[in-house]
Amino acid sequence: MLASATALALPAGAQGTASVATDSAVYVERITRETNRRLEPARRLVRGDRVVTVVRWYRMGGDGGFVITNPLPASLAYQESTNERQEVSVDGGRTWGNLANLRVGSRAATPEDVTHVRWRIPASSAARGQGEIAYAGIVK
Repeated sequence: MLASATALALPAGAQGTASVATDSAVYVERITRETNRRLEPARRLVRGDRVVTVVRWYRMGGDGGFVITNPLPASLAYQESTNERQEVSVDGGRTWGNLANLRVGSRAATPEDVTHVRWRIPASSAARGQGEIAYAGIVK
């Protein structure tokens, strides 16, 4: 079973002084005849389940933008994010970029290689005081 993900929020640069709290929840996608697609809290997961992790952020003070970094559980293969500003890492958070541009050794990186996801929240979005970002994955 996947535990709730843990996100880390840091100022976007030396200028940023934002104080941010995060929490997250993991949901499993269920396909039904009546509703076609439904998200349920993840209580029990099996290989092949599609899960959606929702990371909520809350500005506690300060100003400027910030970065939210979320490690992926080893049992989850990354699929997609709901935010186009998302970057991924395939090396434990040392380097970042668009998945299509990353490599693992001599081969192109795959969704199964993703170890972390991060989002840069600009000052204009951070000024709202709260927000959420979601990403999907498949249980390995």
